[in-house]
Amino acid sequence: MNITIASTSNQGDRASNQDQIGDVIGKRSACFVVCDGVAGFPGGDIAASIARSSLLQAFDGDAHLNAQSIRNYVNQANHAIRQQQKASSEHSRMGTTLVSLFIDRDYHLACWAHAGDSRLYLFRRGYLYLVTTDHSLVQQMKDAGHRTEGINSNLLYFALGMGDEQRDASYSEVVGIEDGDAFLLCTDGFWHGVTLEQMQQSLHMVNTPEEWLTLMQQIIRNDQPDQGQQDNFSALAVWIGSPQDTTLLHSLSEAAQFFPLRD
Repeated sequence: MNITIASTSNQGDRASNQDQIGDVIGKRSACFVVCDGVAGFPGGDIAASIARSSLLQAFDGDAHLNAQSIRNYVNQANHAIRQQQKASSEHSRMGTTLVSLFIDRDYHLACWAHAGDSRLYLFRRGYLYLVTTDHSLVQQMKDAGHRTEGINSNLLYFALGMGDEQRDASYSEVVGIEDGDAFLLCTDGFWHGVTLEQMQQSLHMVNTPEEWLTLMQQIIRNDQPDQGQQDNFSALAVWIGSPQDTTLLHSLSEAAQFFPLRD
């Protein structure tokens, strides 16, 4: 199974970049990770780095996917953050979001795990789907049917290092993947700036994951004057096989939002 990836991580207008990205592409399986240190408490960058390093170091790319092993990887990352919290009073409340994608290259299977509001999207057969559900107050209120106007969208009820120590991340079922699938892992700074429709439209105009990320970053930067201070924004695109065979559906109206068109 051929896997092509591209990634980007941007500081935005913040004093530092608390996002972390990483991948391991082994002979039999692959792992992709995006983390975003939780703002508001010192050490978010440290928590994100610990989570990323812990998961990637534990992952064995020469073995096939195992659902219990994946849970162990994420739990170990959470434990490592909590150990550092106990060792440093300054960082006693640090935390990080995490979204991770795991692929079995031999059996064409995938599963994912997430904590917080970093997201995973899947493009398949012409359509893009959000396949994770944020661990945020806004999402809880939406699920309960309440209005969310004026609610801080950054308020999380769970992330690694946060909340009840016994609480676990969310895990998907193991699902089959197809030639032409495309995944996007990203932080909230990224998806706040690009709608799902824009993600899908930009994917219809590119040949590579690098081009896809470039177009979406252009959208974020174009909208920046209206959005105030820009958060860190990071993303990792993972293409399976040849997504460009199904994504290239150019149209002049869609192109207009990415490129200035002349008369």
